[in-house]
Amino acid sequence: MVIEFPSPANRLGPQTLNMTAKFIYMTAADLDEARHIAETLVDERLIACANILGAMESVYRWDGKVTRGREVAVILKTRGDLADAAIARAAALHSYDCPCLVVLDLAGGHAPFLNWISAETGG
Repeated sequence: MVIEFPSPANRLGPQTLNMTAKFIYMTAADLDEARHIAETLVDERLIACANILGAMESVYRWDGKVTRGREVAVILKTRGDLADAAIARAAALHSYDCPCLVVLDLAGGHAPFLNWISAETGG
């Protein structure tokens, strides 16, 4: 798929993007786990970048009980064709039995940034 994005900031005209970028939203048990997963996925070029958003409180039902717990939210940035591999690798590294790993489609974005995602993941 080819998407053209105008580039008003640098007045270069349309820029072409030849891939589909995806964000993967993940929660981790703590900052150390979030960093370990993020650094592994970047090192293996499954993602270009991870934003570790910090501690938050989650409320959920687990084993029949409503539970609260501290977690860390993470946004992983990758190519669409790597999303499944990134999820599988993150799940393998994760401490949870059922980690939150969901793909978020992007409607568009700043073409140089999206192209950077592609370049950093070997695309």
